Amino acid sequence: MRIARGELKENTKVYGRSVMSSEYGVSPETIRRAMKLLEDMQIVQVRQNSGVIIHSADNARRYVERFGVQNDIRAMQKKLRELLRQQQQLGSQISDVAGSIIRINEKFSKNSPFFNYESDIPLDSPLIDRSLGEVKFWQKTRATVIAVRRQDKIILSPGPYMTIKADDTLIYVGDVTCAEIVNDFIKKG
Repeated sequence: MRIARGELKENTKVYGRSVMSSEYGVSPETIRRAMKLLEDMQIVQVRQNSGVIIHSADNARRYVERFGVQNDIRAMQKKLRELLRQQQQLGSQISDVAGSIIRINEKFSKNSPFFNYESDIPLDSPLIDRSLGEVKFWQKTRATVIAVRRQDKIILSPGPYMTIKADDTLIYVGDVTCAEIVNDFIKKG
């Protein structure tokens, strides 16, 4: 605002409505309403047939400061609305990806009658240093070991002569009940 910046001095007359309306590209009625608002804020005095006189630059500065805070709040509200819109879009994308994962998983589960399970061999397991065949792993658990993870290696199709080591992870297939049976067998033998 030009009054607050000191471009227009106190006790000076302001241009007529038609000049200001063309300068700011608005209707004379908009200028009249703006002057009424400025008069209400005691920034200007509107005198009948004399025009508008600047009354207080301090009041103009206070008004600009308050209006500036309102603009900041409006800008923050606009930013918040945009962030909420983006969050909604992201939530929708997450939901779509999760749905795809579930559909793929269900499709895979329907096509495969076997479920993969993993069990870690604890340090005190009675199976340590014994082979899968020796402990009769399949006969006692009804689970088929398809791989053994040992440190950073995976041993595929280990066979009955594979010796079980502490900290091995057995990867096996079987029905839903076999995981509990295998975990019990690993601990008790």
